[in-house]
Amino acid sequence: MDNIKHVFINRFRTFSLVGLSMTLSIVFLMIRMKITHSFFYLFLVWNLFLAVIPFAITTYLLSNPKLNKLGLLVWFGAWLLFLPNAPYILTDLLHLKVSDSHLLWLDILVIISFALNGLLLFYLSLSDMKAILGTFINKKKANPIITIILFLCGFGVYLGRFLRYNSWEILSSPKYLLIDITNIALKPSAHQEAWLFTMLFGLFLSVGYWAFKQIYNHQID
Repeated sequence: MDNIKHVFINRFRTFSLVGLSMTLSIVFLMIRMKITHSFFYLFLVWNLFLAVIPFAITTYLLSNPKLNKLGLLVWFGAWLLFLPNAPYILTDLLHLKVSDSHLLWLDILVIISFALNGLLLFYLSLSDMKAILGTFINKKKANPIITIILFLCGFGVYLGRFLRYNSWEILSSPKYLLIDITNIALKPSAHQEAWLFTMLFGLFLSVGYWAFKQIYNHQID
């Protein structure tokens, strides 16, 4: 409990800013619901909740001084499973194609506000995991691992958005998930869109992570 309190105090500013930003997104959504009398974008709240999970996991791991390699491996697997949910919100911009034209600006504002929170939680959690890994392995080895994770997240977002898989389906229906992953991996010519999306989205996340590190590390310093 003391360790959790210590982490919370040290990161109070970060938690406050993230909390304020997420609250603002929900306010935007409530304004839209009030104007349109529609609950269509209410799913964004659920998506944002899923985006919080990996950040909650790494925050917990940072507060656990007794973490061992086996424990880290288990938590790392769970973290990686939920991590793509954070940048996934960005693809909710696809829902704009069914937006009423006169309120398109409001829909853009609502979705982008949620998507930015998803990216913020994503990069914060990724930075935390890199720091955690650095206590168990050489810090130089952590960099290629993070790069691989960024592109794996791009692939995870593709699986979620276009093949409609959820994070928990690796447990509930792993057979079909593994079949699709295997087909995409072994037959790239037949799944060019999957590879293109993974590479470009992974590159987008990588550039964003680099920019985030420059700003976030400067603020810490």
